[in-house]
Amino acid sequence: MKFRSLLWRVLIPLELVILLAMVGLAWGLSEMARRTYLADLEDQLTAEARLIADALAPTMASGIPQEFLDEPARRYASMLNARVTLIGPDGVVWGESHEDRTRMDNHLHRPEVQEALITGKGMSIRFSHTVNYNMMHVAVPVTLDGRVVGIARVSLPLIRIEAIVARLRQTFWGAAGGVALLIGLLTFFRIVPTIRAVQDLGDAVHLVTAGDLTARVLPRTDDEVGDLTHSFNQMAERLQETVTQLQEEQARLAGLLNRMSDGVIITDGAGTVRLMNPAAARMLNVPETGALGRSFAQVVWDHRLVELWRQSRERSQEQVGLIESGPRRPVFYAVVTPLEENAVLVLLQDLTRLRELETVRRDFVSNVSHELRTPLATLKALVETLEEGALEDPQAARHFLEQMGAEVDRLDKLVGELLDLARIESGRAPMRMAPVAVADVVRPSVERLRPLAEQAGLKVTVHLPPDLPLILADVEQIQRVIANLVHNAIQFTPTGEIRVRAEQAGNEVVISVQDTGVGIPAEDLPRIFERFYKRGQGRWGGGAGLGLSIARHIVQAHGGRIWAESVERQGSTFYVAMPTAG
Repeated sequence: MKFRSLLWRVLIPLELVILLAMVGLAWGLSEMARRTYLADLEDQLTAEARLIADALAPTMASGIPQEFLDEPARRYASMLNARVTLIGPDGVVWGESHEDRTRMDNHLHRPEVQEALITGKGMSIRFSHTVNYNMMHVAVPVTLDGRVVGIARVSLPLIRIEAIVARLRQTFWGAAGGVALLIGLLTFFRIVPTIRAVQDLGDAVHLVTAGDLTARVLPRTDDEVGDLTHSFNQMAERLQETVTQLQEEQARLAGLLNRMSDGVIITDGAGTVRLMNPAAARMLNVPETGALGRSFAQVVWDHRLVELWRQSRERSQEQVGLIESGPRRPVFYAVVTPLEENAVLVLLQDLTRLRELETVRRDFVSNVSHELRTPLATLKALVETLEEGALEDPQAARHFLEQMGAEVDRLDKLVGELLDLARIESGRAPMRMAPVAVADVVRPSVERLRPLAEQAGLKVTVHLPPDLPLILADVEQIQRVIANLVHNAIQFTPTGEIRVRAEQAGNEVVISVQDTGVGIPAEDLPRIFERFYKRGQGRWGGGAGLGLSIARHIVQAHGGRIWAESVERQGSTFYVAMPTAG
């Protein structure tokens, strides 16, 4: 048989093409799978290392003994099923999940550590003589206030990935050799179906390469090409299973991002938002899905955050900053980190609540100091006056002593209210709960203050329907709340009428105290239940500003609600909703 015959001219090129195609396919797919696995594993380890770095930054910056970092390292290693190493800025291992850190070398010059300190993230793959296989190490710097306080490293073995790639290569090399060998033995009447089978296989390979992992080949023959078809289908099945596992891991990571309290935003090289978790959407007050595909500058509301993002991209360095937008606006601590291919990771930590608590604490100290300073200054002046000779004048001395007694009573009342508020807030104030009639808590409080209202020329009316259900309450405490609201209404109503009503609303009884007084400005209405809040001088001067705060905590201790509605110069209405006893 001549080599120039049609059989050889078809068979030999066909055999060579199939051999080269299978070799290329085996090598390409195995390398693609290996790169995909490694890239996904690096992204996973990077995300986990950054989460550990964010969580342990305050701890590593606090200077605690190094041995206390072994436990967090082991805890995170158990959660992530990986090896976790916590390294100090000088390279000394502070915490290790799998080895004895006291026997470990200084890690400062490890490639992943050096890269992390320079670029913000480091990765290296090297052979471990301890476990006798390659491991991937990903390290990120642990920063606090722009200062590197350590390095967090997460490591995983590559033995599984290398085994999968090796199996893929072995499968394809074996299939390629078998097919190339057997094609040479085929006769002419077998070449055509074989060619068609190879064409089908090539089409399926193109589909798999294009991303369609569901592509399968229907065997046309029962020879080696048919076996190759089966091998390809098995390979595609395994590849699809592997990709599915990776997608599940990605879904778990997405679930973690969705449950994070910190905001996460990722932009691509073009500055387009590609990922935003619900926390970031909530902080920026934008719809999560509506932000995807838009530019970063269009999504965020603060130009300073846009500037941090721009500087991070231009300088390829991590940028941090505190974003404040004035009173009653969110306060963020932003960490902007450059990623590969000019992508950027933006982390937003909401400090609004902390700032509010700091403001409340500062106001509380200021208000207590102010409330105590006035009576103490008065007492000091009176004592000095008595010492300078007023004590010799009995009438003047008695007058000064009466004033001193009044100031002491004022101090005693202030301290008493503070103690009551502290006991109620801490839950140490006993509540003697029992089913009681609404009239038993409302009428005594009103009647006790009626003479004071009549003295001020005010009319007080009480409307309590007879069919109101019983409420579950401590009588004395709720009487104190109603008395406080009625007293405030008398104090801030120059002329007019005060109405006290009650009505059932579902499983609650709502008690209201309405006046026709000076009202409360709209900007101050949200703050009236704060400690030491004062809404101006009333008929008998201002108190310490603790009454409404105490009333709120008493009502909340009963499982109820208290709120107010007001129009300035038209009066106010305070509501107390108490649960029924039934």
